[in-house]
Amino acid sequence: MVRVMVLLAVPGLAAGSAELSVSPDGLSLPGAVQKAREEGVKRILVAGGEYFLSEPLRLGPDDSGLTIEASPGARPVIYGGRKLSGWRPDGGRFWAAEVPRTSDFRMLVVNGRFCRPARLPAAGHFTHLSEFTVRWMSTTGGGLQRKPTEEELTTLRYSPGDLGSWLDVHNAELRVYHMWDESLVRLRSLDPATQTVRFANPAGHPPGAFGVRKYVVFNVREGMTEPGQWYLDRTAGKVVYWPLPGEEMRQAEVVAPVAESVVRLEGAKEAPLRRVTLRGLSFSVTNTPAVSGGFGAARYEGAVAVSYCEDCLLSGLSVFNTGGQGIKARDASRLRIERCEVRDSGAGGMIVGGADAEVSGNRIHNVGVTYPSAIALSLSGRGSRVSRNEVFDTPYSAITASGTGHVIEGNRIYRAMRELHDGAAIYITFCKEIVLRGNHVSDIEDSGGYGASAYYLDEQAEKCLVEGNLSVGVARPSHNHMARDNTLRNNVFITEGDARIDLPRSSGYIFEKNVIHAGGKVIFKAPPGAISHMPRNVIFSRAGSVERESQADYKVVGRSALELKDGSVFADPLF
Repeated sequence: MVRVMVLLAVPGLAAGSAELSVSPDGLSLPGAVQKAREEGVKRILVAGGEYFLSEPLRLGPDDSGLTIEASPGARPVIYGGRKLSGWRPDGGRFWAAEVPRTSDFRMLVVNGRFCRPARLPAAGHFTHLSEFTVRWMSTTGGGLQRKPTEEELTTLRYSPGDLGSWLDVHNAELRVYHMWDESLVRLRSLDPATQTVRFANPAGHPPGAFGVRKYVVFNVREGMTEPGQWYLDRTAGKVVYWPLPGEEMRQAEVVAPVAESVVRLEGAKEAPLRRVTLRGLSFSVTNTPAVSGGFGAARYEGAVAVSYCEDCLLSGLSVFNTGGQGIKARDASRLRIERCEVRDSGAGGMIVGGADAEVSGNRIHNVGVTYPSAIALSLSGRGSRVSRNEVFDTPYSAITASGTGHVIEGNRIYRAMRELHDGAAIYITFCKEIVLRGNHVSDIEDSGGYGASAYYLDEQAEKCLVEGNLSVGVARPSHNHMARDNTLRNNVFITEGDARIDLPRSSGYIFEKNVIHAGGKVIFKAPPGAISHMPRNVIFSRAGSVERESQADYKVVGRSALELKDGSVFADPLF
């Protein structure tokens, strides 16, 4: 429990000039916030140590002006979970601890490590038999050509031998893959005669949509195939864990989540929370419910949750081993997030929505541990700046944005798009006048499906500027879809293989002063009118092939050598 040790007050000072010092003994941290509220204290110092909360710490409009920060040299860790004890052997190599049969959580931390869940198959995925051939009309076009039925959203047919009557449907959870996201579902029933499972909660898309038929089973004893794995046995009321070599469970620190957030900064539309600062603190261990997360796993909460706030600051935070998002902000004005690290999150790193935010100097990596559709940094609203962040090891897009007037510049992005499809290192959509400038992208692998890109301007991106960016080792450095009147200028795209510049259903582009260096072919895939001006570019194909594929509604209708004019040249830039 968090304890308040000292109240420092100097006679004659005005209200709000005192400090509270908090350590792991004494009054609870919510109690310290309440005391600060009552006495006008505007600064709480938190000593080093571990703090376990059974529910989120909530700050509201009455806490405006408050700073909560680590004591000098200290690094306190605040958990949204509880320790599990009473571990005992549970059949040979496994150990177990009792929990209520009503428990429902999807992450476990043992000795500071986000543990791998039991899964089938041990690697890769199963292929199911469900089909859903309804055409995707694009988001702008209304999504699927017809609305899926409840039956289609809650039914999956499996192949013989993958599943069977041995599966404990009370415990088992399925990750059903789609194209750019996935659904995590619990089960209601399994029928071996028809090889059908039915879901307790609907999937976000029908199994088989977009031609994707992959799924994985989690949280069953049969999926315990190597040390370090765990599962929650709701039927027996216990957590089962397979210790690593040398791991002594009677001495291990095991933490399970009890809350979806650790701290919540919550104002209201008519009464925003103002000028609150969190500095130098660490937050860890949060839960997620059994619902499909949607695009970017955005439905899941943040360990640090912010709403209806103005002029707040999150500085030097470490957010790690979380079930959902690391930091999630909505309806925030002039929020600053600086020098924070978010890592090992079940969902994404940061979601920032509102106006005039500054997100700078952060390090975000190893996100999407549970939900591979997670986005490392997602931006919406208007007029925000994302700069000088390092983002890497993400299963889907690294940075995404929608809205108006954002600037995304000077970010270093690598090893993104490692599992899902139709995304990019930087992906923007439903937006106007966004600037992508001076970013450095590398090591974006195309894992199939609708592909992966370095810089992706998707549906309704208009009047945006992509300028002075670098892409290294990305086969599709620039992908543009249903976008118009955008400018690509002074970018450098380098790849050892073929390089593709795609512009399906796009128009009015200016492509100027760019350098493309490809070990293979250079291919522009575009309908007539996609590029209106193409001056002063340097294009080099070591294979000696620079082509244009003319498109009509995604179909290639003609191929020809690309003709250059307005000062563009075929030449080796001598990199």
